[in-house]
Amino acid sequence: MTIANCLCGHVSISCEKVNRHFTTCHCNMCRRWGGLWMATECSGTITITGQEKIAVYDSSTWAERAFCTSCGTHLYYKVKREPQLYIPVGLFEKVDDFVFSRQIFFDHKPDYYGFENKTANYNSEDIPLADPPDA
Repeated sequence: MTIANCLCGHVSISCEKVNRHFTTCHCNMCRRWGGLWMATECSGTITITGQEKIAVYDSSTWAERAFCTSCGTHLYYKVKREPQLYIPVGLFEKVDDFVFSRQIFFDHKPDYYGFENKTANYNSEDIPLADPPDA
């Protein structure tokens, strides 16, 4: 199991399967939520301790976002119809073997930042969603 923790330590997420390739999302909603969303897919058995400190926000008809009510750490993004969680890579204890491999909603990326990493880039039309994120 791989463990992710919030800043204050009240919430801990243990994940059986963690994709070492992470994604950055450039949609306005993700940028408003924390500046830049860099997360990886976690699946299989997922155990969350500190549930009483978690607030979940329904950010759209198809997704929700969770954060720690004690320290404000963004904990995960979840597509409601799917079992996996997308957890920020910075919450994991060991991140040396993570690889930045994909950027989504690349057509929403503002000009004020950019990455030198070579990644696969997906635009809005490449992402099948019920309703697109705020442009």
